[in-house]
Amino acid sequence: MRREPDYFEQQGDELVLLYIAKKLRDALAIEDLLTRSGVDYLVEVDYYIGGLIFRGERAGAFIYVPAPLRESAAALLIGQRFTPAALE
Repeated sequence: MRREPDYFEQQGDELVLLYIAKKLRDALAIEDLLTRSGVDYLVEVDYYIGGLIFRGERAGAFIYVPAPLRESAAALLIGQRFTPAALE
């Protein structure tokens, strides 16, 4: 379920990046998947560098989950043919 940042602060959860959605369609599909699966997550708009020919700063939906749920949430994304963000 989509949560606000203060929810995770109150819970004391460390958030990790799960996915950077560059298209609204992808962001909505992932939100629906995580909500149906009962996974708490946070979505924030942030900027990334993209483009091959016309490189530039672009906005995307950065999707975060609590660290203990990262692996199971990543498995859900892989099952739907999305590639999760790499762990650092």
